[in-house]
Amino acid sequence: MSSTATPAVLPPLALFSLVIPARDEEASLPPTLRALYAALTAAGVPHEFVVVDDGSRDRTWAVLQELKVEIPTLAPVQNPGPHGFGRAVVYGLNHMHGDACTIVMADASDAPADVVKYWRLLNEGHECVFGSRFIKGGRVIDYPRVKLAVNRMANFFIRLMFRHGLNDTTNAFKAYRRTVIDGCRPFLAPHFNLTVEIPLKAIVRGYSWALTPISWENRKHGVAKLKIKEMGSRYFFICMYVWLEKYFSRGDYARK
Repeated sequence: MSSTATPAVLPPLALFSLVIPARDEEASLPPTLRALYAALTAAGVPHEFVVVDDGSRDRTWAVLQELKVEIPTLAPVQNPGPHGFGRAVVYGLNHMHGDACTIVMADASDAPADVVKYWRLLNEGHECVFGSRFIKGGRVIDYPRVKLAVNRMANFFIRLMFRHGLNDTTNAFKAYRRTVIDGCRPFLAPHFNLTVEIPLKAIVRGYSWALTPISWENRKHGVAKLKIKEMGSRYFFICMYVWLEKYFSRGDYARK
Protein backbone atom coordinates (compact mmCIF):
# COMPACT_ATOMS: atom_id res chain seq x y z
CA MET A 1 0.00 0.00 0.00
CA SER A 2 1.25 3.48 -0.84
CA SER A 3 -0.09 6.92 -0.12
CA THR A 4 0.14 10.49 -1.32
CA ALA A 5 1.01 11.71 2.15
CA THR A 6 1.50 10.70 5.73
CA PRO A 7 -1.94 9.96 7.22
CA ALA A 8 -3.38 12.96 9.01
CA VAL A 9 -5.10 13.07 12.36
CA LEU A 10 -8.74 12.92 11.34
CA PRO A 11 -11.89 12.21 13.35
CA PRO A 12 -12.62 8.50 13.86
CA LEU A 13 -15.33 7.11 11.63
CA ALA A 14 -18.63 5.89 13.01
CA LEU A 15 -20.50 4.40 10.05
CA PHE A 16 -19.47 3.01 6.66
CA SER A 17 -22.07 3.41 3.89
CA LEU A 18 -21.87 0.96 1.02
CA VAL A 19 -23.58 2.61 -1.94
CA ILE A 20 -24.67 -0.08 -4.40
CA PRO A 21 -26.39 0.92 -7.66
CA ALA A 22 -28.62 -1.87 -8.97
CA ARG A 23 -30.61 -2.22 -12.16
CA ASP A 24 -32.15 -5.62 -12.90
CA GLU A 25 -29.93 -7.41 -10.38
CA GLU A 26 -32.42 -9.80 -8.76
CA ALA A 27 -30.05 -12.78 -9.11
CA SER A 28 -26.84 -11.00 -8.10
CA LEU A 29 -27.96 -9.08 -5.03
CA PRO A 30 -28.64 -11.95 -2.58
CA PRO A 31 -25.15 -13.53 -2.75
CA THR A 32 -23.48 -10.11 -2.96
CA LEU A 33 -25.20 -8.67 0.10
CA ARG A 34 -24.89 -11.85 2.16
CA ALA A 35 -21.14 -12.07 1.53
CA LEU A 36 -20.62 -8.40 2.33
CA TYR A 37 -22.73 -8.56 5.47
CA ALA A 38 -20.86 -11.62 6.73
CA ALA A 39 -17.45 -10.03 6.15
CA LEU A 40 -18.32 -6.65 7.65
CA THR A 41 -20.04 -8.18 10.67
CA ALA A 42 -17.13 -10.52 11.35
CA ALA A 43 -14.70 -7.59 11.16
CA GLY A 44 -16.85 -5.43 13.43
CA VAL A 45 -17.37 -2.70 10.82
CA PRO A 46 -20.44 -0.52 11.55
CA HIS A 47 -22.16 -0.20 8.21
CA GLU A 48 -25.27 0.28 6.12
CA PHE A 49 -26.12 -0.95 2.63
CA VAL A 50 -27.65 1.84 0.57
CA VAL A 51 -28.80 -0.19 -2.43
CA VAL A 52 -30.30 2.02 -5.11
CA ASP A 53 -32.87 0.35 -7.33
CA ASP A 54 -32.36 2.33 -10.51
CA GLY A 55 -35.57 1.64 -12.43
CA SER A 56 -35.32 -2.16 -12.45
CA ARG A 57 -37.84 -4.08 -14.53
CA ASP A 58 -37.32 -7.40 -12.75
CA ARG A 59 -37.83 -8.37 -9.08
CA THR A 60 -34.89 -6.35 -7.76
CA TRP A 61 -37.02 -4.24 -5.40
CA ALA A 62 -39.00 -7.24 -4.14
CA VAL A 63 -35.77 -9.16 -3.52
CA LEU A 64 -34.39 -6.24 -1.52
CA GLN A 65 -37.50 -6.17 0.67
CA GLU A 66 -37.11 -9.90 1.32
CA LEU A 67 -33.42 -9.51 2.18
CA LYS A 68 -34.18 -6.86 4.81
CA VAL A 69 -35.46 -9.65 7.04
CA GLU A 70 -32.04 -11.33 7.25
CA ILE A 71 -29.81 -8.26 6.75
CA PRO A 72 -30.78 -5.59 9.30
CA THR A 73 -28.26 -3.08 7.93
CA LEU A 74 -29.92 -3.05 4.51
CA ALA A 75 -31.54 0.31 3.66
CA PRO A 76 -32.68 0.15 0.01
CA VAL A 77 -33.99 3.17 -1.86
CA GLN A 78 -35.58 3.65 -5.27
CA ASN A 79 -34.31 6.26 -7.69
CA PRO A 80 -37.48 7.68 -9.29
CA GLY A 81 -35.50 8.92 -12.27
CA PRO A 82 -33.94 10.03 -14.41
CA HIS A 83 -31.88 6.87 -14.43
CA GLY A 84 -28.26 6.04 -15.18
CA PHE A 85 -25.34 4.57 -13.24
CA GLY A 86 -23.96 7.94 -12.15
CA ARG A 87 -27.38 9.26 -11.19
CA ALA A 88 -28.04 6.13 -9.12
CA VAL A 89 -24.74 6.49 -7.27
CA VAL A 90 -25.37 10.18 -6.53
CA TYR A 91 -28.87 9.31 -5.33
CA GLY A 92 -27.32 6.80 -2.95
CA LEU A 93 -24.71 9.32 -1.76
CA ASN A 94 -27.53 11.77 -1.06
CA HIS A 95 -29.33 9.18 1.10
CA MET A 96 -26.41 7.70 3.02
CA HIS A 97 -26.00 8.26 6.76
CA GLY A 98 -22.34 7.32 7.09
CA ASP A 99 -19.36 9.59 7.57
CA ALA A 100 -17.54 7.50 4.96
CA CYS A 101 -18.63 5.49 1.97
CA THR A 102 -17.55 3.11 -0.73
CA ILE A 103 -19.18 2.42 -4.09
CA VAL A 104 -19.66 -1.31 -4.57
CA MET A 105 -21.02 -3.21 -7.55
CA ALA A 106 -24.15 -5.32 -7.15
CA ASP A 107 -22.69 -8.21 -9.15
CA ALA A 108 -20.19 -9.47 -6.51
CA SER A 109 -17.21 -8.36 -8.61
CA ASP A 110 -15.71 -6.50 -5.63
CA ALA A 111 -14.21 -8.58 -2.81
CA PRO A 112 -15.76 -8.17 0.67
CA ALA A 113 -12.27 -8.41 2.21
CA ASP A 114 -11.26 -5.33 0.23
CA VAL A 115 -14.25 -3.40 1.60
CA VAL A 116 -13.00 -4.14 5.11
CA LYS A 117 -9.50 -3.05 4.09
CA TYR A 118 -10.87 0.24 2.77
CA TRP A 119 -12.55 0.95 6.11
CA ARG A 120 -9.33 0.32 8.00
CA LEU A 121 -7.25 2.53 5.69
CA LEU A 122 -9.74 5.38 6.00
CA ASN A 123 -9.49 5.04 9.76
CA GLU A 124 -5.71 5.33 9.55
CA GLY A 125 -6.24 8.93 8.49
CA HIS A 126 -6.66 8.83 4.72
CA GLU A 127 -9.43 10.82 3.10
CA CYS A 128 -9.77 8.53 0.08
CA VAL A 129 -8.73 4.96 -0.67
CA PHE A 130 -8.22 3.97 -4.29
CA GLY A 131 -7.94 0.31 -5.11
CA SER A 132 -6.05 -0.94 -8.14
CA ARG A 133 -6.41 -4.31 -9.82
CA PHE A 134 -3.21 -3.71 -11.76
CA ILE A 135 -0.49 -3.26 -9.16
CA LYS A 136 1.45 -5.89 -7.23
CA GLY A 137 -1.01 -7.88 -5.13
CA GLY A 138 -4.02 -6.99 -7.30
CA ARG A 139 -5.75 -9.46 -9.58
CA VAL A 140 -8.57 -9.90 -12.06
CA ILE A 141 -10.54 -13.07 -12.72
CA ASP A 142 -12.28 -13.74 -16.02
CA TYR A 143 -11.90 -10.19 -17.36
CA PRO A 144 -13.18 -10.01 -20.98
CA ARG A 145 -10.19 -9.43 -23.28
CA VAL A 146 -11.64 -6.57 -25.29
CA LYS A 147 -12.86 -4.80 -22.17
CA LEU A 148 -9.46 -5.27 -20.53
CA ALA A 149 -7.62 -3.81 -23.53
CA VAL A 150 -9.90 -0.77 -23.62
CA ASN A 151 -9.55 -0.36 -19.84
CA ARG A 152 -5.77 -0.31 -19.96
CA MET A 153 -5.67 2.19 -22.82
CA ALA A 154 -8.17 4.50 -21.12
CA ASN A 155 -6.31 4.42 -17.81
CA PHE A 156 -2.98 5.06 -19.54
CA PHE A 157 -4.49 8.11 -21.22
CA ILE A 158 -5.90 9.42 -17.92
CA ARG A 159 -2.58 8.83 -16.17
CA LEU A 160 -0.78 10.88 -18.84
CA MET A 161 -3.32 13.71 -18.52
CA PHE A 162 -3.18 14.03 -14.75
CA ARG A 163 0.22 12.52 -13.84
CA HIS A 164 -1.28 11.23 -10.61
CA GLY A 165 0.31 7.77 -10.39
CA LEU A 166 -3.03 5.96 -10.33
CA ASN A 167 -3.45 3.24 -12.97
CA ASP A 168 -7.05 2.15 -12.28
CA THR A 169 -8.97 5.42 -12.21
CA THR A 170 -11.98 4.04 -14.11
CA ASN A 171 -12.85 1.42 -11.49
CA ALA A 172 -15.86 2.54 -9.45
CA PHE A 173 -14.81 0.62 -6.33
CA LYS A 174 -13.18 3.33 -4.23
CA ALA A 175 -13.77 4.75 -0.75
CA TYR A 176 -14.15 8.30 0.54
CA ARG A 177 -14.80 10.20 3.71
CA ARG A 178 -18.05 12.18 3.54
CA THR A 179 -16.04 15.43 3.59
CA VAL A 180 -14.52 14.42 0.24
CA ILE A 181 -17.88 13.64 -1.33
CA ASP A 182 -19.27 16.98 -0.17
CA GLY A 183 -16.13 18.77 -1.33
CA CYS A 184 -16.37 17.32 -4.84
CA ARG A 185 -19.95 18.39 -5.51
CA PRO A 186 -21.71 19.12 -7.78
CA PHE A 187 -21.36 15.96 -9.85
CA LEU A 188 -21.94 16.21 -13.57
CA ALA A 189 -21.58 12.65 -14.83
CA PRO A 190 -24.91 10.81 -15.22
CA HIS A 191 -23.44 7.49 -16.35
CA PHE A 192 -20.37 5.34 -15.73
CA ASN A 193 -18.15 8.37 -16.25
CA LEU A 194 -18.92 9.26 -12.64
CA THR A 195 -16.32 6.60 -11.80
CA VAL A 196 -13.59 8.96 -13.02
CA GLU A 197 -15.20 12.24 -11.99
CA ILE A 198 -15.12 11.58 -8.25
CA PRO A 199 -11.51 10.37 -7.84
CA LEU A 200 -10.08 12.93 -10.30
CA LYS A 201 -11.87 15.77 -8.52
CA ALA A 202 -10.68 14.46 -5.16
CA ILE A 203 -7.07 14.42 -6.37
CA VAL A 204 -7.24 17.79 -8.12
CA ARG A 205 -8.91 19.44 -5.13
CA GLY A 206 -6.18 18.29 -2.78
CA TYR A 207 -7.59 15.43 -0.72
CA SER A 208 -5.17 12.78 0.54
CA TRP A 209 -5.43 9.24 -0.78
CA ALA A 210 -4.01 5.80 -0.27
CA LEU A 211 -3.44 3.23 -2.99
CA THR A 212 -3.96 -0.45 -2.28
CA PRO A 213 -4.21 -3.65 -4.37
CA ILE A 214 -7.66 -5.16 -4.83
CA SER A 215 -9.17 -8.06 -6.72
CA TRP A 216 -12.00 -8.18 -9.24
CA GLU A 217 -14.06 -11.11 -10.49
CA ASN A 218 -16.45 -11.13 -13.43
CA ARG A 219 -20.15 -11.37 -12.67
CA LYS A 220 -21.86 -14.75 -12.47
CA HIS A 221 -25.44 -13.53 -13.00
CA GLY A 222 -27.10 -11.02 -15.25
CA VAL A 223 -25.65 -8.77 -17.94
CA ALA A 224 -22.99 -6.08 -17.61
CA LYS A 225 -24.47 -2.58 -17.88
CA LEU A 226 -21.38 -0.78 -19.18
CA LYS A 227 -21.51 -0.27 -22.96
CA ILE A 228 -18.00 0.64 -24.09
CA LYS A 229 -19.02 2.13 -27.44
CA GLU A 230 -21.40 4.53 -25.70
CA MET A 231 -18.99 5.73 -23.02
CA GLY A 232 -15.84 6.91 -24.81
CA SER A 233 -16.94 10.48 -25.45
CA ARG A 234 -18.53 10.72 -21.99
CA TYR A 235 -15.31 9.69 -20.24
CA PHE A 236 -13.37 12.13 -22.42
CA PHE A 237 -15.74 14.97 -21.54
CA ILE A 238 -15.39 14.42 -17.80
CA CYS A 239 -11.61 14.04 -17.99
CA MET A 240 -11.32 17.30 -19.93
CA TYR A 241 -13.69 19.04 -17.51
CA VAL A 242 -11.56 18.10 -14.49
CA TRP A 243 -8.32 18.74 -16.42
CA LEU A 244 -9.49 22.29 -17.14
CA GLU A 245 -10.25 22.74 -13.45
CA LYS A 246 -6.78 21.48 -12.54
CA TYR A 247 -4.88 23.85 -14.83
CA PHE A 248 -7.15 26.88 -15.30
CA SER A 249 -9.36 27.34 -12.22
CA ARG A 250 -6.56 28.93 -10.16
CA GLY A 251 -7.56 26.76 -7.22
CA ASP A 252 -11.07 28.17 -6.92
CA TYR A 253 -12.46 24.70 -6.17
CA ALA A 254 -9.61 23.37 -4.05
CA ARG A 255 -10.31 22.38 -0.47
CA LYS A 256 -10.12 25.28 1.94
